[in-house]
Amino acid sequence: MRPAALAAAFFVFVASAGLFLWAALSHLPFADWPSLPFDAGQMTTQQIIFAYAVLPRGAVAILAGAALGLAGALLQRLLRNPIADPSTLGVSSGAQLAIVAATLFFPEVLDGYRAFVALAGAAAATAIVFLLGWRRSFEPITMAVSGLLVGITCGALSAAMTLSQGEYLMSLVTWNGGSLSQQDWSTTVTLGLELLLGLAITLLLLRPLTLLGLGDSSARSLGVALVGTRIAIASLAVALSAGVAAAVGLVSFVGLAAPALVRLLGIRTTRSILLLSPVAGGLLLWFCDGIVQLVASSAGETFPTGSVTALIGGPLLLWLLPQVRAVEPPQPPDSVVVSRAPLSRLVFILCLLPPLAWAALCIARLPDGWMLLSGDLFWELFPARWPRLLASAAAGGLLAMAGTILQRLTGNPMASPEVLGVSGGAGVGYAVALSFSANAGAPALFLGAGGGAIVVLVIVALFSARRHLPSERLLLAGISVSAFSSAILSALLAVGDQRAWQILAWLGGSAAAATPQTAAFLAGLTVLVLIIGLIFTRWLTILPLGAPTALALGLPLVGARMQMVLTAGIATAAASLLVGPLSFVGLMAPHIAHHAGFEKAGSRLLASAVIGAVLMVIADLGARTVTFPYELPLGLFAAFAGAPYLVWMIGKRQ
Repeated sequence: MRPAALAAAFFVFVASAGLFLWAALSHLPFADWPSLPFDAGQMTTQQIIFAYAVLPRGAVAILAGAALGLAGALLQRLLRNPIADPSTLGVSSGAQLAIVAATLFFPEVLDGYRAFVALAGAAAATAIVFLLGWRRSFEPITMAVSGLLVGITCGALSAAMTLSQGEYLMSLVTWNGGSLSQQDWSTTVTLGLELLLGLAITLLLLRPLTLLGLGDSSARSLGVALVGTRIAIASLAVALSAGVAAAVGLVSFVGLAAPALVRLLGIRTTRSILLLSPVAGGLLLWFCDGIVQLVASSAGETFPTGSVTALIGGPLLLWLLPQVRAVEPPQPPDSVVVSRAPLSRLVFILCLLPPLAWAALCIARLPDGWMLLSGDLFWELFPARWPRLLASAAAGGLLAMAGTILQRLTGNPMASPEVLGVSGGAGVGYAVALSFSANAGAPALFLGAGGGAIVVLVIVALFSARRHLPSERLLLAGISVSAFSSAILSALLAVGDQRAWQILAWLGGSAAAATPQTAAFLAGLTVLVLIIGLIFTRWLTILPLGAPTALALGLPLVGARMQMVLTAGIATAAASLLVGPLSFVGLMAPHIAHHAGFEKAGSRLLASAVIGAVLMVIADLGARTVTFPYELPLGLFAAFAGAPYLVWMIGKRQ
């Protein structure tokens, strides 16, 4: 063990114990602490709070952190992936969606069955991620991107449900942040039993877990049943994560940090990592909770502890990035030039826009039912409808072109603007501007969102400028920034005032705020990005062939990557400024263009832009009419189309 790291770990332990002792003494002097066994009938109010709120909170922090640390260590060992954990693989997001849905629509199910509800949601999300990764042998970057996309889907559905039930907003937002507040010892007992059972099963699986590190062939020859062992390990990790989610909500990245901290101490054996990761996880969450209580006592704002632990996710992912093995695909990606789509297909796609535009302008849903606008009523509503129609189409085109550029840049069909992290940065900038001034006007909010997007853009662009960095790892840089942005948003949302509603509503996306000026600006930018992409068609053609080929053909690799990242980032940021961080359009449109036969870089870019515009016009029409008289968030409605698309991708075979 490394002495310096061991000294740092001892310092964190002392600091955690000191913070907990300070919180306990601030509630009740040591002389007044109640003795065991606790008898509420003979205690004062302060003693009851101390015995049934302060002490259980510390115990829950340690047990929840330990369970997540063990779950992260199991997943990392199973997948041989140092960035695997319940947060990055979508496990926690699936549990969140199940709990939110049950809370809003089936509250009676939660009475005594909360853990089973969370387990069902976590298991479903994990199954989707593993099926997505199975096609590429659970390659680390593919698993991380798949987890992000599944997490976006679950988060979008959760947010839509929360927005539809405003009376539950604050309580669900606080729970989603991972609140450790307690009222009795029941959660402590439940988590303790789950952790003990998990440790016992882990001890039984130690031998196959160790042999899995030798590779599939060696493990099979030594008698390991690979399929059964993997199912058992994954099930145990999912059960531990779901148990924590059911008990305290979402606590992010503890499962990622705990094994990393253990390895930082110099420990390398499987047995030691698995047994010490729960210790590191419990210590980390205990320390973070102490910091939260210290800040709350001085600043007057209470933040869920889970939103604070999430702040370590982005920097930690970037630090672990060099350790991720990059697996080259066995054959060139499907974005390599192989054919030319007939011009008639592009004409057909273009012909879809006029009837859709007509429907968006003329179709209305009133209390009496559906109707077609005409005459004076049409012209009365036309000035309000055409800007949002043009803005939606332009935003869809921008996101689609950004997705096309990213997929060709990285050679990864799972790349999309959401992965770049620019949308998350725009959301943070918007939220920060609103937090500093509750009455901030549109210019200040747009400036804040633009500033956040630019900051993220610069970070990811600088990261991609390293020539020796495999291009696919750019996706992980974006995931890291997205995780950090999401953590900041969770902390701001958890404050619990009216600003939380405004931030959450904007994050869902809405074209209602579009003006003729902003719509024209987005349309002009769409044309500009398309022209830039067509000018650099040669770059987009060569980049998917890999760095060695690109350099051999004389491509300025660093400059080309920087140019493409900046173009994709500007397109994503501009769309997000008006309609929020839209989901999945940048993923779906390039894939639809590919399956329509558009393989050349230029034709795919143009076809993707048109398809993205079509998708967003449909999404805007549906968002306005499906839940009349209420309007669904545009971005979330677009995300609903992404969930079935992911399922279709799972079943698709190449």
